[in-house]
Order: sequence, then C-alpha cells, then structure tokens
Amino acid sequence: MKTDDAIFMRRALDLAHLGTGYARPNPLVGCVVTYQGRIIGEGWHRQYGGPHAEVNALAAVADQSLLKKARVYVTLEPCAHHGKTPPCADLLIAKGVPEVVVCNEDPFPLVAGRGLEKLRAAGVQVETGLLANEGRWLNRRFFTFHEKKRPYLVLKWAETADGFLAGRYFQPVQISSPQAGLLTHQWRSEEQGILVGTRTALHDNPRLNVRDWSGPQPIRLVIDKNLSLPPTHHLLDGSQPTLIYTYRQPYHKANLDLVTLSEADDLIPQVLADLYQRNMQSVLVEGGPTVLNALLHAGLWDEVRVFRAPHKLTQGIGAPRLGLSGLRSVENVGPDKLFWYVND
Repeated sequence: MKTDDAIFMRRALDLAHLGTGYARPNPLVGCVVTYQGRIIGEGWHRQYGGPHAEVNALAAVADQSLLKKARVYVTLEPCAHHGKTPPCADLLIAKGVPEVVVCNEDPFPLVAGRGLEKLRAAGVQVETGLLANEGRWLNRRFFTFHEKKRPYLVLKWAETADGFLAGRYFQPVQISSPQAGLLTHQWRSEEQGILVGTRTALHDNPRLNVRDWSGPQPIRLVIDKNLSLPPTHHLLDGSQPTLIYTYRQPYHKANLDLVTLSEADDLIPQVLADLYQRNMQSVLVEGGPTVLNALLHAGLWDEVRVFRAPHKLTQGIGAPRLGLSGLRSVENVGPDKLFWYVND
C-alpha cells in the first residue's frame, strides 16, 4: 500500500455514502481515480439502474490518456457480470487502468471474487482490504442481506425516563422531541421498508412515510393477522406501496398487497423470508412491543436505536427490557438521549 491510499479510499467511502437511499438494492459504491498522487476523477453510484461508480469516475477524467497510468480506488469489488449495466471490471481493463485498490470483496454470488479474478487475469495490479471495516459498516445492509439471507433489521422506539413507550391500553402519547422526530424521518428515507405490528397500526394510525426529510419513500410493512385495520386508516390509503402480513385470504388493490402466512409456523421467520424473496435489504422496525420483543428474543436484530425522554409517564405499556449489549454511542438529540446498539 502507498502512503496516501487511506486518504483516497476514505474519499471514495464518503462519495459512496451520497447514494444512501437511492442506490438500493444495489450497494453503496464510490470510486476515486488518481494520477501521481492527485485526484483526476471521482464518482459514485447515484441511483439504482444508473451508471456504476467506476463508470462515473472514469468518465470524469478530462485527459483519458492518463487512465493508462492511473491508480483507481473503489469501495467494492468491480462487478464482472451483465446486470442493468455492463461489467465494470471490463471497463477498467478496456481503459488500460494498471492499478486498482479495493476496500471490500462483493458477497453477491454473481460477483464474489470474479471481478478481482478478471482484473488480475488481464494484468491489473489489484490490492484488497483497505479500510475493510469501514466499508463493511457503510454497506452493512448489503452484506447482511447476502450473508444472512434476511433484511438488515433496525429496531427503533422512544421511551420515557421510567421505561414506557405508550399509555395505558396503547393510548398514543408523545414521548420523543421534535428533533428526534426529524431524525426518525431521515432514518425512514435510508431503509427500504418500515414494519409495525397490529396494535401500533391500529392505535397510532401512522403514515409511515418520509415527510420531514428529503429522500425516497419506504415500503410500508404491517403485521395484521386478522385484518383488523379499518379501511379509513392511513396505511390502507394507497398513497405508497404497502404489504400486509395476515392469516386471512389475500387480495390486492392499488399500492396494497396482502401476504397470507401460515398459522402453523412462527410468524416472524415467515415475514423475513418473504422480504428476502422480495429483495428487501433493510427494514426499520418502529413497533410495537410485541414485534420488538419477538425480534429481540430471537436475536434477529442488527441495530437498536432508543430515544429516552427526560419525562415520566408512571404507567402504560412498557418498553423492551432485555439488557442489550453492543452499545455503540450515546448522544443528545434535543432534550432526549439516543442510545445506539449494534449486534456484532
């Protein structure tokens, strides 16, 4: 490795992050092209179906003749298969790039080392593993989906100082601050789906959309085993794609699909298996306590984000209490504290 390698790879990782919410279900990828220790081109995967990071970065180089002497940094192994775009490994070879530094190998079965093999077979000097941990964190949804065969699961709730997340009989209560609400809308834009259980859907009548942030709308996911939601509820308004998981007979109307589950099998594994088949790589779980506790007890979570408000409720529906480990950070969000856990 060269002295400035980490600097250029961090730039590539920063660029990759700009595709959050838009590149999915493709991974986040950034690419930096250098010549004699300076950047001459850079790019990232901006949107699913659009040009990959390598294509954008190579095209940004004003003097294409320099590519034959360039050192290219890319956060994920260049693809070697024809998908919506041609293989990036082929493009790097065709441009005569002599050196490629890769952060992570691609776990996707159609790539999985083939891109690196193709580059090396063509005489390209390839180095791998630079800032690999940072790269895996950036693409943690993508890696989890392909390695664990399920969506990346982010569990989120807000609780009072004395440990309640709703009033008695699930009466909705405003717990977290406006600042926490704004951050929640940002999180919604970053995940492919948002999941809630029956009681949360019934009592809170949530919209589960992105309103206070700029970003793509997630798919709404609702567990409603007996189809108890009234047709006047927001989740049935057809305003955005919605999946209802139920034990009843399926039907379809605009932007709404019912998925019938087996009553003989555990519910959560069936939901996750269906989401995997639908290529949904990440889900934000916003409640309620039954769904949250089921996932926590089963160890089916990747992150837990808890807003703890300073005020008390004295009675109501208790928040999950499972003695979580893996605390990543504690920070202030307005008057609340955000506790962020990662399931390593």
